[in-house]
Amino acid sequence: MSTMQNGSLKNIQQREQRPFVESFEKIPLLTAATTFIGFYLILLMGYVSSIIFTPKVAQERNRKGYVPLYDQFESFYSRYVYRRLKDCWNIPICSCPGSEVTVKDRVTHDCGWTFEYTGTRTTCLNLGSYNYLGFAQASGPCSDAAAVKIKELGCATASPRVEFGTQKIHQEIEALTAEFVGTEDAITFGMGFATNALNLPSIMSKGCLVASDEKNHASLILGLRLSGATIRVFKHNNMESLRKLLHNAVVYGQPRSHRPWKKIFIVVEGVYSMEGSIVRLPEIVQLKREYKAYLYVDEAHSIGAVGPNGRGVIDYFGVDPKDVDILMGTYTKSFGSAGGYIAGTKAFINHLRANSHANCYATSMPSACAEQIISSMKIIMGKDGTNEGRKRIQQLAHNSQYFRRKLNQMGIITIGNNDSPVVPMMVYMHSKIANVVRRLIKRDIAVVGVGFPATPLMEGRIRFCLSAAHTKEQLDYALTHIEEAADYLGLRYSRKPRSKEIVTYEEVGKEE
Repeated sequence: MSTMQNGSLKNIQQREQRPFVESFEKIPLLTAATTFIGFYLILLMGYVSSIIFTPKVAQERNRKGYVPLYDQFESFYSRYVYRRLKDCWNIPICSCPGSEVTVKDRVTHDCGWTFEYTGTRTTCLNLGSYNYLGFAQASGPCSDAAAVKIKELGCATASPRVEFGTQKIHQEIEALTAEFVGTEDAITFGMGFATNALNLPSIMSKGCLVASDEKNHASLILGLRLSGATIRVFKHNNMESLRKLLHNAVVYGQPRSHRPWKKIFIVVEGVYSMEGSIVRLPEIVQLKREYKAYLYVDEAHSIGAVGPNGRGVIDYFGVDPKDVDILMGTYTKSFGSAGGYIAGTKAFINHLRANSHANCYATSMPSACAEQIISSMKIIMGKDGTNEGRKRIQQLAHNSQYFRRKLNQMGIITIGNNDSPVVPMMVYMHSKIANVVRRLIKRDIAVVGVGFPATPLMEGRIRFCLSAAHTKEQLDYALTHIEEAADYLGLRYSRKPRSKEIVTYEEVGKEE
């Protein structure tokens, strides 16, 4: 039996010992009512304000016969709803997004219409970046190697891969990525979003059916729409919903003609960045085999972040990489760089090299980014001769478990998987989202607030992203002030029984 097969069996045994635990506690009825009423009060105040005060913004003129550039409601929403909370978003930073981040201070004197910088800066604990393994730092072996590579190869190729943009370092990173994820070959691109948006049209076309998870990322949705394939959505991580969709697709075929679909694809993510949930990969693989479908897995938030070896959900569940037809991931999170990859069979990757718009037209990945990825990936794989990579993987899992359990013990609703480094804390109301962000930033804690329209109206949240770079002291500092905010704003919505057992950092580590 091969080493990879031995590792797969070991991973499956580990998963059997540790149950797959996800929680999606429903919003309490009273909270739902107040959230709904509060939102429409904000809209009402906005409409009154728009009637009384003329906004100091550019107006479209001399465009008779043209469709307006901006939707009327979107323009209203951004001016009279989002503007009042604008100080909570788009906050400029001027440092690497490590465990701490330096924020440029700014103020507004006209309720969010304009901002001006104060000239000061504040160092904040960073709970908002996707720096899962802590490689996004200004010093260390990865950044030093990247700096050397700029001197050798320059900042950019200024050319697509198919012209003059392919260097030896691009071939090296593709070979290393394929080895890391366990596939025959891989192809890399300079932008993570474009890896989905510009490659999906090269993979599927009209006459193909796509079963897409309802929580899939915008890059997947855009790519699927550009492909011309028929898209049908199934409920998030709901295997019964997916089974029914696939069954109907096979039985009834295409609309009107009822001919069989050219191809049927299942498109999912590894870790969902807004929900903190992990895909039920073994069950999806089983359905894929049963209905002879192709499987596309976006590992943007899971590669490096989950699994005992940091190799994503394939590693997390101990699934054979050959069971997934197309593996996609990005280098912008766990590797602290930029770009993305698609991995699969050699024949499939050669097809993309010839047909991908991202490969034929987009500028190739800068050499410094590629070197950052190679250095960090070798550390994760242990090819640097140390166990630093394994330590970071274990530290991330430890931090994620500890942070989530402490929040749950406070009576705060968190959703998603217990092993996910993305921890959404449900806040629901717009005003509370803004208040939490403002309160924490005053205490030097930078977090991300997410509300409508980025999430459904009743699902506003604060999204914490944990990192291996976070220390226990930093997490405890954040938890103390989050608990203060929960008491002040009334965020203890959870109706689940609270464990009175003291959660210690050391005990959580032993459980892993």
